[in-house]
Amino acid sequence: MIILGIDPGFAITGYGIIKHSGNRFQTIDYGAIITHAGIALPKRLLTLTLELESIIARHQPDVVAVEELFFCNNAKTAIAVGHGRGVAVTAAARASLDVYEYTPMQVKQAVVGYGRASKAQVQQMVKAILGLSEIPKPDDVADALAVAICHAHSFRAEQIGR
Repeated sequence: MIILGIDPGFAITGYGIIKHSGNRFQTIDYGAIITHAGIALPKRLLTLTLELESIIARHQPDVVAVEELFFCNNAKTAIAVGHGRGVAVTAAARASLDVYEYTPMQVKQAVVGYGRASKAQVQQMVKAILGLSEIPKPDDVADALAVAICHAHSFRAEQIGR
């Protein structure tokens, strides 16, 4: 199964594509889509949409896993992340892909084994699980790969439970 993990944002959206088969993981691609301040909101959203659609077309994932919006004290930040989530879910829907959503706690539990793990612990486990030589940067990229790993573990558990 090829999984596209997305850590949605407005300024930076991290993405990671992995292949999961049995207990094996293979990293296919990862990176960040960056939209710059000073560009009008509609153009930033369009850039994000076109980039995600291009990534989906290029890698043909089987599913998309997106990090859910967590509680945020800053309404402006929550709205910006919400824009990114909306674009990510819409791009997946336009490609007729199923979308799975995971909370940050679920991602940490699946990747580290502890739902309150630190960001550094998650990053180190992403590096180890995927056999990477270094932690992907920016942080949003490692988070996106963690979301994809989370889906692989969750999907496998769901299949075993059937």
